[in-house]
Amino acid sequence: MSCDTVQFSNFVILIKTLYNMSIHKSVKRVTTHVLHEMKLKGEKIAMLTAYDYSMAKIVDAAEIDVILVGDSASNVMAGYETTLPITLDNMIYHAASVVRAVKRALVVVDLPFGTYQGNSKEALASSIRIMKETGAHAVKLEGGREVVESVERILSAGIPVMGHLGLTPQSIHKFGTYVVRAREIEEANRLLSDASLLEKTGCFAIVLEKIPASLAEEVTKSLKIPLIGIGAGSKVDGQVLVLHDMLGLNQEFSPRFLRRYHNLHSEIKGAVQAYIADVRSQDFPNEKEQY
Repeated sequence: MSCDTVQFSNFVILIKTLYNMSIHKSVKRVTTHVLHEMKLKGEKIAMLTAYDYSMAKIVDAAEIDVILVGDSASNVMAGYETTLPITLDNMIYHAASVVRAVKRALVVVDLPFGTYQGNSKEALASSIRIMKETGAHAVKLEGGREVVESVERILSAGIPVMGHLGLTPQSIHKFGTYVVRAREIEEANRLLSDASLLEKTGCFAIVLEKIPASLAEEVTKSLKIPLIGIGAGSKVDGQVLVLHDMLGLNQEFSPRFLRRYHNLHSEIKGAVQAYIADVRSQDFPNEKEQY
């Protein structure tokens, strides 16, 4: 075998190896294009929320694909009962803190309640503020056909948009409950139609929240863009959870879809109690811990 033949064979092997490498392992920066490539190759997308610099830095270092600066900050960071009270200024503060920490993940920011519904010009202005003042990579909004005009206007400025269907927390007072959505045929058909419409309009991905797994699978198979589930079964293209929920910091929220990967609530409480005990017993600081 000639030297040229050997070199060509090695080159072919190298190309095949590079092609077969996991996309999420090979990229230095996750983009909307990377997410589409992951769907094409059947690689699952991992997404978590983050709201501050320190936590975002840890999550990004763990090589999460997408960080969502969610309006769930209204609940877990500010203590509100719903996501409705959080403002655009609040979201910009949290998003800017996250972006300063992130080197790899795609950062998506929720448009808060009242900044896009029924007013596409305000939707664009809100999105521009988020992109300019935070350095984030995309925005997310809730709804289907009723927000298409806002989606189109935001996209006209070159801002990527992620959709959100199923249980939409900003509409909690309309639904009156957090039960599973789209169980009935009429609502399921509407969701399928809205998902297709959001894709045609230009959304790069859609979150499906708390819907039957069979419906989520049907939507995922029918669309070319990635579908990210939360309480939507395993047949979607990826999963998202609220960081404080999966780490066990938030003890009040325990839906069926939540898997707790840690119990930081107990660990942190125990550490604080140990600190209090050491201070009161004068064990802290000891001689090595002073100047």
